[in-house]
Amino acid sequence: MTAARFDELIHPSTRLTLVATLAAADWAEFAFLKDRLGLSDSALSKQLTTLEEAGYVLTERRLDGGRRKVRAQLTSTGRDAFNGHIAALQEIVAGVAPPVEG
Repeated sequence: MTAARFDELIHPSTRLTLVATLAAADWAEFAFLKDRLGLSDSALSKQLTTLEEAGYVLTERRLDGGRRKVRAQLTSTGRDAFNGHIAALQEIVAGVAPPVEG
């Protein structure tokens, strides 16, 4: 089980959505991520670079029919950070949520 730990790098909503999307896939194409998050090319590139520099994301650039394609994958470090962040958020919510009546 992953230890709960709040991660300031993942927490901003754009990065949290990006990491959650990558957690649900093996690899995700840049165009898919751009559409899913509603970001410009430059904004998505910046977010991917930030996560890649932290070791949370791996990007791959390749040629496909003469066009440059980029795809991204969550690393095991990124997955651990995401799972720890989600666990921390769940602890926060559980601590303030009213008891569920059965």
